[in-house]
This record gives sequence, C-alpha cells and structure tokens, in this order.
Amino acid sequence: MSHFKVALVGLDGQGPPDWVAERLAGEQIELVIRECFSPDELADAAGDADVVWIFGGSRIVSESTLPLLERCGAIIRTGSGTDNVPVTAATSCGIVVANTPEAFHDAVADHAVALLLAVARQIVVQDRAVRRGVWDRSTAWPRWRLHGQVLGLVGFGHIARAVTRRLRGFEMKVLVFDPYVTAEAVEKLDARGALLDEVLAGADFVSIHCPLTPETRHLIGERELRRMKPDAILINTSRGPVVDEAALVRALREGWIAAAGLDVLEREPPDPTHPLFSLDNVVVTPHIAGYSPDYLSAAWRLSVETVIDLAPGRWPRSCVNPGLTPRMNLTR
Repeated sequence: MSHFKVALVGLDGQGPPDWVAERLAGEQIELVIRECFSPDELADAAGDADVVWIFGGSRIVSESTLPLLERCGAIIRTGSGTDNVPVTAATSCGIVVANTPEAFHDAVADHAVALLLAVARQIVVQDRAVRRGVWDRSTAWPRWRLHGQVLGLVGFGHIARAVTRRLRGFEMKVLVFDPYVTAEAVEKLDARGALLDEVLAGADFVSIHCPLTPETRHLIGERELRRMKPDAILINTSRGPVVDEAALVRALREGWIAAAGLDVLEREPPDPTHPLFSLDNVVVTPHIAGYSPDYLSAAWRLSVETVIDLAPGRWPRSCVNPGLTPRMNLTR
C-alpha cells in the first residue's frame, strides 16, 4: 500500500482516544487532526488527504470547499445522518461518503420507543402534575393502547428495523414507506410496504427514520399531517427539518393529530419561547437519542475500521452513495 493519509477536520469538541492514532499508525496510515473552521485551514490540513473525516456535525466540507480536497477519495461522517456532507456533489466527483450508523442505531431505536411510550402513557404530563402536588389520575388519563395497533414507519433502515423488533411484543401491524428498500427486506420483519399516504392514513403511530435530504425536507407537512388519524401520535428521531414544524404546531393545537414525541427540531437549540413548549401533547428531548454509555467508543472504533477498510481499497461497510463510480480503486 502506498502512502495513505486521513485528515480529521471536524471534532465536535471530542478529542480522539490515544489508541486511534496508534491503530492507524500500525496500519501505516498517516493521521492529521485539526479542527477546521475556514477553507484555508481545510485546504492546509486535508488538501492532500485520501480520506477526510468529520466527527459530528461540522459543515466545513461543503459543495464550495469540496474542490479544495484534490486527492480525497472518501469522506467519513462519524454518525448516522449525512445532511452536513455534500453527498450529491461528492458523488458527482467520485467521492465515497461513508458513515457509522451502527454506533447509534440501537440507542435511537430505544429512544423512539421510549418517546412513544412516554406520549401514549402520558408519563411527562403525569409527572409534572404530581410534582405540582396534584395526585389525580384523571389529569392525564392514558388515551392510547399499543397492543394490536398499526405502526407506520417512514424509512426502513437500521433504526426502523430495530424499532420494529422492539415493538414485536405489542403485536402491532407494521406499515413501511421506503422507496429505497426491497419488499423482501420489509417482509422479512413481518411488515408491509406501502405508499406514504397509505402509511399516514392507516397508522396509529407514525415514526420517522429517514435521512435529511433535499427530497425529505418537509416531507411531513400540512398535507401529510392532515392525512393522519386525529388520534395518531407522531414520533421523530431523525432530523427536525423532515417535519414542517409550523404545520406540526397547528396540527397539535387544532387536533389534526393527537400528540408527538420529538428528539429533533428544525432549529437546534430552539428558542425557549417555541410554541411547542406550551403544549401538553408533545414530549421533546434535546437531540439525545443516539447517546448511550458506549456510543462514543463504538463511534471511534467504527470510524477507524472504515479508514482501515478504505486504505487497501475495500468498500466501507456503510456507504450512503454506493452507486457512484469511485475515484479510488475499490473492491467489494
């Protein structure tokens, strides 16, 4: 293997463990670590890098800065979402975009189920009432049952499949909208593929698990929310802008849908006066679904393993643009 360089240019305030550099050095891979905030810094740190690595949400690699990465054959985004990476532009340049969803999908699935249960069982409203000294079961009587109901999934990747497995005990029927997943993959988990309108109209609970792309921005807007049942619950642990937030506020206030559980918002952190915060029929958490006691070590490990796969020319285990013609010489 000839000289191979990876540049870690986004850190999200995280310093890599000592073993990261040691492991890559053992594979004869040069590692440069530099949090970049300007195009000049990016060009200096990563202009000659074979792989550019972003740990977290940095947007330093954009469509405008991509031409600075003259040698780059792959971009690694530690995490699941790639909305902070110019995937379309990278694909047109033959640059592989890899991510590490396995570090987070179990925790996100747990959180999606927790939000659903918290909303359906009115846990948060009951807790607030008890803390105010109100011991009254009628204050927030649970309005929903889960057993035998219909779960709608928008997106059917790792996380949605994990949610499906976790909710099997409730014997739910599962409807799936995901135009990029085969019918066989859906049916393997006893689910049924459907059009988005059918999922929205038929589901008692709708959980969103699609990435944020130009096609999915405001995928769930006024028209879609009005398609849902008036007693339906919406859960979103993907990305805030997949849902039109203004339309969601109206839906919750006016009864188009009954309730929502949200880990993500269109603007993060939100304004403290956000209208969602005045509503008792919504539970909001601070984009924390992917976090767990072991997520950080798993994220570093999977990222390093991705670099090690790329160095000798192997496709990464998780690639978000697998149909491209790579500028790197890769074998599967």
